[in-house]
Amino acid sequence: MLRCTRTEMQFDEFATLVRARRTNLMVDKARDVDTDVVQQLCELSTWAPNHKLTWPWIFAEVRGDARLRLGAVCADVMSRQGEPEPRVAKTRGKFARTPVVLMVGAEVGDSEVRTAENRDAVSAAVQTLLLGATALGLASFWSSCPTGANDDVAAFCGFPTDTTIVAMIYLGWPLDIPNGFERPPARLTRID
Repeated sequence: MLRCTRTEMQFDEFATLVRARRTNLMVDKARDVDTDVVQQLCELSTWAPNHKLTWPWIFAEVRGDARLRLGAVCADVMSRQGEPEPRVAKTRGKFARTPVVLMVGAEVGDSEVRTAENRDAVSAAVQTLLLGATALGLASFWSSCPTGANDDVAAFCGFPTDTTIVAMIYLGWPLDIPNGFERPPARLTRID
């Protein structure tokens, strides 16, 4: 009889969680996500690695009418850039698709290299946050900031100047869970 060690079981549980994570906007718009849950996810995400311990992540929790104001900020930028009106109109309301949108920014570093490392650390924090959301039974969707809207969105969030918006995360309680799909094998080169 084969016996699994605790380490193997932990890995299997973690692998199951990772494979269960889905990008999902099929949420109950009427069911709130408690602010304590959002705070818990933000705290968990700060355990991501970051070079030189810069702690570069910053968060803004957007709820209620502020979601429409965020949409207006993004849509106004898109309009100024000449985006087609149907796309601009869609953006005005899209942040109301879930009860909360969590904005995640990366603070600028003291050099180009440190700024890039900060963004990498915040991306790792976002993945940790998404896995935490999955573990709590939440649906999540990692969206990017619209092209050209970074500075306006950062100002809307009250983030310091030069903050990079790494993620706009939609959070809600799922109505359905999308099917997963197979991933291609990892491309690994062995060098001896």
